[in-house]
Amino acid sequence: MELITVSDYAELSNQCALMIKKFVDEKPDASIVLAMGNTPLGTYEVLTEMKKRGEFDPSQLTIYQLDGYLGLEPSDPRSLEGWLRKTVIEPWGILESQFVKLPENSDHPEAVCLDYETKVKEAGGFDLAVLGLGPNGHLGFNEPPSSAFAPTRVVPLTKESLISNAIYWGGMEHVPTMSMTAGMNLLLSSCQIILLVNGGHKKEIFEQTLRGKIDDSIPSSHLQSHGNVKIIADKLALPGEVAK
Repeated sequence: MELITVSDYAELSNQCALMIKKFVDEKPDASIVLAMGNTPLGTYEVLTEMKKRGEFDPSQLTIYQLDGYLGLEPSDPRSLEGWLRKTVIEPWGILESQFVKLPENSDHPEAVCLDYETKVKEAGGFDLAVLGLGPNGHLGFNEPPSSAFAPTRVVPLTKESLISNAIYWGGMEHVPTMSMTAGMNLLLSSCQIILLVNGGHKKEIFEQTLRGKIDDSIPSSHLQSHGNVKIIADKLALPGEVAK
């Protein structure tokens, strides 16, 4: 794993945007799965501005939704599909045919997961995965325990994730308790992974991700076995010895 240390969130966003731009310049028709949440939003905003200036061309990309809450319409402000549309799909001009969703409002979520996994595999897998680090080491909503072979599936959210997501939606009572997520099997098969880590509250789980035993109880620890992971982390998130 390659660790890139940055001073603050703005630098994290700029570094990640440049990394994605370089990747897309080299493979314009890439299949990319994108995380939602506060951490990557700055990156997507930088790329949107690059697109406006003619410096970033996402027109041939296929964008994959990483995860979502069960039972929500895309118009629901909590919908991760809706959030992805507002921050990436619409600003980047991605066609509907180039957007692979995990429909959160489906009456048959297990079938949706199987269909999604089939589409990813038929496309040859993800070329690039842009991920955040969950408070318990989850990647997407691959909650612990998650093996490296865990498929795309329906997942009940853990208490840590519910608490973490409550900041977005105004309290625990507004956070859906069930989710769908792209499987660890797909994420760890990505040609390249970018992991974004921001803030001192991630320091402990980040240390376990970097140095801990590879274990299903810390899904992010499986990144240690991947051959092409680039981590962009701000100084607040760095474990003590690394920060020195």
